[in-house]
Amino acid sequence: MRDTIPADAPPSASPESWTRREILQQPATLRATQALLDAHQAEIAAFVQPLLDQPDLRIILCGAGTSAFIGECLAPWLSATLGRPVEAVATTDIVSAPHLYLDAARPTLMVSFGRSGNSPESIAAVELADARIASVHHLVITCNAEGALSRRSSGNNHVVLLPEETHDRAFAMTSSFSAMLLAALSIFTGQDMHARVEAIAAAVEAMLGRSEAVAASLAARDFERVVYLGSGVFQGLAREAALKLLELTDGAVPTLFDSSLGFRHGPKTIVTPRTLVVVFVSNDPLTRRYDLDIIEELRADGHCSEVLVIAAQETGGETLLVEHAADLPDADLLFPYIVFAQLYGLHCSLRLGRTPDQPNAAGTVNRVVQGVRIHTLAA
Repeated sequence: MRDTIPADAPPSASPESWTRREILQQPATLRATQALLDAHQAEIAAFVQPLLDQPDLRIILCGAGTSAFIGECLAPWLSATLGRPVEAVATTDIVSAPHLYLDAARPTLMVSFGRSGNSPESIAAVELADARIASVHHLVITCNAEGALSRRSSGNNHVVLLPEETHDRAFAMTSSFSAMLLAALSIFTGQDMHARVEAIAAAVEAMLGRSEAVAASLAARDFERVVYLGSGVFQGLAREAALKLLELTDGAVPTLFDSSLGFRHGPKTIVTPRTLVVVFVSNDPLTRRYDLDIIEELRADGHCSEVLVIAAQETGGETLLVEHAADLPDADLLFPYIVFAQLYGLHCSLRLGRTPDQPNAAGTVNRVVQGVRIHTLAA
């Protein structure tokens, strides 16, 4: 159990207290998350399986910020695995334009991710779906027992409350991201998850040990820009990685994310001699070729300062390697790959003299978003 700190209390003054421990605790929280899912497997299946039996069911993965990027990572993988369209739609998009994103006539399962479960858009998106969709059910995956999403009670709602320690106290989401990601992956593709989760947790442990010195060394080089690239599921991860650096440095280091192929179509102009480019390499044989192509091109250009390759297989050049993961599917590699980005953001934050637990000293950006007004047509 954690210290008895209120759920929305400000973090302590130690410069790396919660952020660091929440990054490092992920092997344990991943195992604890799967144990919880195992304990509640029957009731989760009783809610989800009858919905999946509907051939015209629409599944949308929802959240804001990092919680939305969970959906962006998983949607393409789940679509292929389940053999049906699975969409990632941010709650911020649903709330601002519900007529574009909610289909009144289509049976819908809305999967809502929320660390606190108190974001105004998360609550409003659920309420809009109830008001606008004739047949809608809600699977809530959250880390906070006291959040508004957890307390919501209705016949079309099921809450999966993750272990208490996954409710990150720090500003930036780290172990909450990986725990909610694992929960959704396990619920929808639960075959052989025991062995898979152990392999995932072991890969995260190995990556924590291998990547911290690399992250600290790169942070000391004070790059003026950082780019994250990834294909397939890793494009969503690249977006999350870029956000982690923005958050933890309070916007001091401009970032960009893109796919390996998409980067050439204009965004590559961001590269300067003081730019770091990080490439998440796929284990899929075809996708991997495109990742390796952009790595080769960037190194041949000689225009950026550094190309860091993160991969589970040797790439023929300098690589931050996830050991014993050459056979893991890309969805499982999401977990060890994000570790580097979290640690790099932490070390950049410390290098710049920020307080990682609360990097935005001005208070204009908050752990649970504030200042959002939810409008209606009648307003």
